[in-house]
Amino acid sequence: MPRDFMTDPGQLRDLEGQQYLVLRPTGAVMREFDLVQDAARQCLGDRVRYPGAAHVTLRGLYEPQRVDEVRAVVHEWAAAQHPIDIVFEAVDSFPAPWQIVIARLGRTPSLLHAYASLTEALDRTDLRRIGELPLDDWIFHLSTVYAKTLAPDAWEDLARATRRDDGAPPAETIAEAEFVTYVDGVEHREVIAFGR
Repeated sequence: MPRDFMTDPGQLRDLEGQQYLVLRPTGAVMREFDLVQDAARQCLGDRVRYPGAAHVTLRGLYEPQRVDEVRAVVHEWAAAQHPIDIVFEAVDSFPAPWQIVIARLGRTPSLLHAYASLTEALDRTDLRRIGELPLDDWIFHLSTVYAKTLAPDAWEDLARATRRDDGAPPAETIAEAEFVTYVDGVEHREVIAFGR
């Protein structure tokens, strides 16, 4: 059984009513993610939060009353989608105020196309998106540690200690997306295979 993406009760409360379209790595990229996260857990324990499983967020939305409309757009997008290549390039971070350790991903042609085509599909709707940025500004990533609760000095130490580039970056191809919704403090996931 695949792990939930979010398991912390506080995170689940914060995500209430939101929907996400994500990619779940299950091979080399996931294994590298687990190594980075396990090292952080050994150092930090429960002083910070962690995602429950590796995932690449393609889009977040807030449409608690129109989940079926969001689902329909996602299904239509996925039916025209080819498999997506992801490459784990480096361990990096988003600075304060976010304070998130990330696995930065390479901007592969298939990942760029997926993001751009999803933007085009959503542009034809009035669905409310969360934290969306233009493709040129978006940093593809896997969040590994949510360290917002760390003091500034501790955060700087963590960001510096974890930063690295991968000489031979792990890569894998993903042939499905997951439509994730948060309702009443529970994560619900639907796997959607790509149509091409």
